[in-house]
This record gives sequence, C-alpha cells and structure tokens, in this order.
Amino acid sequence: MRVDLWIWSVRLLKTRSMATTACRAGHVRVNDERAKPSTAVKPGDVVRLRHDGRERIVVVQKIVRKRVGAPAAQECLIDKSPPPPPREALIPVGRRDRGAGRPTKRDRRELERILDRYRILNNPPEDE
Repeated sequence: MRVDLWIWSVRLLKTRSMATTACRAGHVRVNDERAKPSTAVKPGDVVRLRHDGRERIVVVQKIVRKRVGAPAAQECLIDKSPPPPPREALIPVGRRDRGAGRPTKRDRRELERILDRYRILNNPPEDE
C-alpha cells in the first residue's frame, strides 16, 4: 500500500492531499529513507512523520485499504513517538501590557531574535 494513503487511512494527517504534500516535502521517512508518496509500506515498517513541529514515529502493524475510525486506526499502528512538549513550551508569545501602545522597532527586533533562537533549537538541519 502507498505510504500517503496509509498515513491518511490511520488518521496521522487530516487529508490525503496533506499526506501527499508531506511526502513530497520530505517530511515522511520509511525505514529511515526519504519516502515518495508512492512508496510501499508493509507491516513492520517504521514510518517517521514531521508535522506541526512534532515528529511522529509509528510502526506499521496492519494495512487498511480505506480510512477507518480512530479506535480502529490505533490497532493499525504502534506509536513510538516521544511525548509532545508541554503547551507552555511550544511558542514564546510576546505579550504586551494592555494600553502599552504599538511595539517599537527595538521591541520587534528583540522578538525576532527570540523567535529565531526558538526556530534554530526546534528545527535542527537534517542530514541527507
């Protein structure tokens, strides 16, 4: 079965087109090799999916031909993903006091510096 269809069938991504796009963008790996949308998967394969700033690592348990409900989808895979980060640690949000006015150029530059550090720490470059 195609990896993009399987990812969609077991509800790792919301739509089939999102699964295909993720494969084309290089966000899906099957057995540590970059996967095209048409890459075949079989039981025992390890699928890695990067989505929404998080990496999902799943082992294919069962192949399903059509999209299934959430309880049935859990039977089709073994989830070996690391736990998601706490919500507070996801994105540093620049909060301003009410009535403080517009941010100055200095405030904007400080916020950009913080966000750049966050992006570098959470998105390390991949070796290809």
